[in-house]
Amino acid sequence: MTDTTSLNSTITIGDDDKKTILVTKEGLKKLQDELDYLKNIRRREVADRLKEAISYGDLSENSEYEEAKNEQAFLEGRILELEDKIKFAKIIDDRHQHGATVQLGSRVRIRNLSNNDQNEYVVVGSTESDSLNNRISNESPVGKALLDRKIKDKIEVRGPSGTIFHYEILSIN
Repeated sequence: MTDTTSLNSTITIGDDDKKTILVTKEGLKKLQDELDYLKNIRRREVADRLKEAISYGDLSENSEYEEAKNEQAFLEGRILELEDKIKFAKIIDDRHQHGATVQLGSRVRIRNLSNNDQNEYVVVGSTESDSLNNRISNESPVGKALLDRKIKDKIEVRGPSGTIFHYEILSIN
């Protein structure tokens, strides 16, 4: 069942209400690498910290033990989160990258119509968004507005503060 209200950004899988996580091949590899690191290295490090903290004695007043337990809980939560993301990962199809319309994986150059500033973005799934590297989520205001648009289309984007921005799409790769 496809959730069309979110512009195909998520797809509901069966009755368990899990959603696919849209990622590039590189993004999936990063998730898998982080999971591998957390399971095989960080778990061991945290277990060693716990053992050391326990060796200090009285656990009721042992701040090192409390810190290690909190770190362990955070670590296990992150491992579960990554496993879930990987389980429901859907790789963004490369054929969308060179189409006539903006899709996930598209590199888009836009011009702000109020000041003529130009920016180039890659539209990615939410797990890969990185504003410092111009990778915007398909769920962000600009990302949503760009999806399925063509070169020369003008879009209007309402920012979080209510400010309205107007852009023109200059190129799609």
